[in-house]
Order: sequence, then structure tokens, then C-alpha cells
Amino acid sequence: MQAPALLHVTALEKSVPGGRQLFRALDLTANPGQLIAIVGESGVGKSTLLNILAGLDTADAGQVTVEGVTLGALDEAALTHLRATRIGFVFQAFHVLPYLTLRQNVALPLALVSSDSRAIATRAQAMLERVGLGTRGAGYARDLSGGELQRVAIARALVHRPALILADEPTGNLDPETAAKVLDLFSQAVREDKVAAIIVTHSEAAAAIADVVLTLTATGLERRE
Repeated sequence: MQAPALLHVTALEKSVPGGRQLFRALDLTANPGQLIAIVGESGVGKSTLLNILAGLDTADAGQVTVEGVTLGALDEAALTHLRATRIGFVFQAFHVLPYLTLRQNVALPLALVSSDSRAIATRAQAMLERVGLGTRGAGYARDLSGGELQRVAIARALVHRPALILADEPTGNLDPETAAKVLDLFSQAVREDKVAAIIVTHSEAAAAIADVVLTLTATGLERRE
């Protein structure tokens, strides 16, 4: 029996100021261990869709549920808690804080929901080891390459055992060889941890690792065969 969907989106609509509709009638389901890539032309609304899935923006109509919880029914405090506990984020610009050690960076999602400093440090170190940076935990961002920084970002996205990972152009700042290594690591982690993952990307290489590739248009999502 297939596990229930971790992410379920129904009849989503969104327009921008001035009335231009980005998309309508948008449906999307993501299951545990499934990686979905969303592609499309610039300006079509890919990042906006990602923000709606994260509860950082609101749709004009439709519904988003994560693990059966409807985002539109939550107040801001509950949305913040959901993001902190059940959603992981990976960005193009890494967002690794330069004044924290790599271990402290990875630990940030845990520090938001727990005060057990020993357990937090142990979990953060384990995640750094998982992405091949176990000996670099006391170091800083300035000492790392772009690919290593994105490995730190992946470790941080997974450290709190989220249900859903949202990735916005995760290889956009990497050369092709480094991007391929990062994508392989990301794909393996998603499937091992049974996380539902959505990647928004322009990269054909990033889309190639996905189980499903969807093209975003004004009329919704179309599956690429």
C-alpha cells in the first residue's frame, strides 16, 4: 500500500498586481521519497509557487496541505512552527551564515525547536558526516567551495527530519561537474529519508534526477513525458 501524499495541492490560482494571472487550476501531489522538478520560462511563477507551498505567500484560490494540515487554516505562529519542523529549504545562494561554524549552521533548524544543545550538536555533526564534511564542522563558510556550501545547505535542510523539502535553483551557482555531485547527494538523501522534494529549476541536469518533471504554465502544471 502506498503511503499517503505528504504534499497535496488542489485548484491553486495566483495573480500578480495588475491582474496578470500566473497560473490557475494547479494540482500537485508529492509522495514520500518522490522528487519532483518544476520547470518553465522565467516569470511564469515558479518561485511564487514554491513560496505558496511553504506558506510564505498566499494563493488567490485553492488549497495546500502538508501531511494533512491545510496551510490556509493556520495562523502565522502555526505556519512558522510547521516550516521549522516539517519543511526543509535549499536555495541557490546557499544562505550559509558566515559568522557561524558549519556545525552551527546545520544545527539552526534544530535550535529553533529544541534546547538540548548536546543532542543538537550530535545530530548536526552526523549530518555533516553524511554529506562528506564531517571534519569541517568547526570551520566557516569562507573556507568552502560552492559545492561544499551547498552540501552544508542540504545537511541543514535534512537535519530536523522534515516531511517536505523545497529547493529553488539548488545548483544555479555551481559548475556542471560540482552540480552533478550535489544533485546525486540530494537525490540519494531524499529517497533514503522518504522525503517529498520539489525542485524549481532551469537546469536540465537538475530536472533529470527527478521522478516527475512538470512544466508550469498559465493553465497549471503539465507533465513532461
